[in-house]
Amino acid sequence: MPRTDRRRLLLGAAGLCLAAPWPARAVQARTVAHALGDTTLTGQPSRVITLFQGATDAALALGLRPVGVVESWTEKPVYRYLRERLPAPALVGLETQPSLEDVVYLAPDLIVASRFRNERIYGLLSRIAPTVAAEDVYDFRATTALVGAALGREAQADALLAAFEQEARALGATLAARHGAQWPMRASVIEFREDHVRAYLPDSFSGGVLGTVGFGRTRVQAGERGPLRKLGSHENIPFLDADVIFVLMRTRTDAVQRNLDAWQRHPLWQRLAAVRAGRVFPVDNVVWNLSGGILAAQGVCRDVRRLLASAESS
Repeated sequence: MPRTDRRRLLLGAAGLCLAAPWPARAVQARTVAHALGDTTLTGQPSRVITLFQGATDAALALGLRPVGVVESWTEKPVYRYLRERLPAPALVGLETQPSLEDVVYLAPDLIVASRFRNERIYGLLSRIAPTVAAEDVYDFRATTALVGAALGREAQADALLAAFEQEARALGATLAARHGAQWPMRASVIEFREDHVRAYLPDSFSGGVLGTVGFGRTRVQAGERGPLRKLGSHENIPFLDADVIFVLMRTRTDAVQRNLDAWQRHPLWQRLAAVRAGRVFPVDNVVWNLSGGILAAQGVCRDVRRLLASAESS
């Protein structure tokens, strides 16, 4: 079908969807509370569209392959760590601007959105299909629970979250036994960009994972509010002080590399405890920052186990 005809057909279908809400079914109805209201669902949805990265991760972790996803921030079209579970995905635009036309075309029976990204278009989405919304896009626990409830797989979601908690706390016990009085170590997670550095705090995605393992923070970082702090000057380097530093790069461009090199050559950087101890580790920006899902949280734990064990044995 020519694209113009296809577009006309889809927009007509969207118009019908917008004219009247999706019909409620009478069998096995349940109500899911979420950030933008309550949504009634029946049975177990199978044609699911996810509109943020953490929701895609959670759906795959729960054994469901979405019929449509938003394009990944990098490693396009979908993050490498998800590709085995999600080959050749159907794309519905950007996380910041999903395509309603493509959403309609895929005829979903559930849409997973977020207040943070989709509050303005929630009414339109909910006319296309039952829609649930997470409060934000990086709370992997809340996302896993919400997707599990929407899919009718609550028990599976609970089991995933319980397994993560057990894994993270077991990792913390291993590190405590290895480091003795030095545990809990203080951690910093920092991301280099072209013109500044971002320090990810306890309320960030990776910060939440590290906190569950048992890592601490310096007093100045622990007192900060929000998920991150932007640092634009080398004078801010002492803010990064920690016993272990995990380093992210937003992109692998020359500009980002030059900024990283400049910060790491600075005398203040050389005074950081982690630098003196040889505990500065490069890690994957996708898994540690951009992903926001439970599979990625498991990946952070694996990285911590591998990197710290390697550092102690070298």
